Amino acid sequence: MTITVDLPQDLAKKLSAEAARLGLPLSDYAVRLLSTGRVPQSSPKTGAELVAYWQAEGLVGTRPEIITDSQQHAREIRRKAEVRERS
Repeated sequence: MTITVDLPQDLAKKLSAEAARLGLPLSDYAVRLLSTGRVPQSSPKTGAELVAYWQAEGLVGTRPEIITDSQQHAREIRRKAEVRERS
């Protein structure tokens, strides 16, 4: 089925940018939004549900850095938080 929708220019740009960030054609991204919505039906209750949600939303693998030692990475984040200046 084909449906034509006239979107405001700013919304069309935002959707195009989100689709590009996820590496999807705009039409595929629009189908994903319409079929699943942007808000989960229920909040993830377990870590496995959260990871599944992130995978479904295309978030897994979007960070440019590769974390080889998660504990060291967590220590570094904690150290930076401890010494940052508060505004």
